[in-house]
Amino acid sequence: MTLDAAAEALNATANGSADARRWTAPKLSRIENANATIRTTEVETLLRAYAVTDPGTRIALEGLAKDAGKRGWWQTYRGVVAPAYADYISLESDAESVRDYAPLVVPGLLQTADYARETIAANAVARTAAEVDALAEVRLARQAVLTRSCHPLRLWAVIHEAALRRRFTGRPGVMAAQLRRLLDVADWPTVTLQVMPIDTAPNPGDAGAFTLVAFPGPMPDVVTQENLLGPSYVEGVDDVTVFADAFGHIVDCALSTDATKALIAGLV
Repeated sequence: MTLDAAAEALNATANGSADARRWTAPKLSRIENANATIRTTEVETLLRAYAVTDPGTRIALEGLAKDAGKRGWWQTYRGVVAPAYADYISLESDAESVRDYAPLVVPGLLQTADYARETIAANAVARTAAEVDALAEVRLARQAVLTRSCHPLRLWAVIHEAALRRRFTGRPGVMAAQLRRLLDVADWPTVTLQVMPIDTAPNPGDAGAFTLVAFPGPMPDVVTQENLLGPSYVEGVDDVTVFADAFGHIVDCALSTDATKALIAGLV
């Protein structure tokens, strides 16, 4: 359905209300591109126009509309958190589970404060020391999703062995503390941790890091890929399925959870 057709459908199906008569293609475009907010009552109008009848989908979308005006804790750091990163934090905070393949660094949700600061400083070359500290605080604050009292995030992380063998020149304690942190969280019921051994056969993980973010109910999964400019997103069922299948192959090539803990313990 095009924007113009959607606008016509709204005018035809919303009982002739004043709200419905104000729906136009430009208004729809602003909403669809996240350049305008939408009220809960307007969500109901849209759902009728698009013939959405599934109860789960309707409840989820109405819930999103109610939450749209809420401020996330990360907005306190808006001076240093780029919009794309803020979007990712918002997704992560709403997620049900995350599957993360990390070939170069420990996933942010599992990092210690010192490890976070060192890796952020290495990548954020244009940032001041104060900005690096703020970004490290943000990374640690994100970890609250793993221990929240209501529906804690489920994390399945596969980390390449090469990332665990990295050493920080002049600060050997940084990596040792990070490895101990991994051993700790590996026993959490909501965390599954595996290591991809260095001597493994070629596999889809050779294409690079990615994160699969899954949501409850009817909301579609999203894939993120990190680069120097921040996260980029992959959406659409077919494209996301490619990454989900790839993660399955990566899991098959990685060490078991018990073998993972044994390897990490040997590196401390």
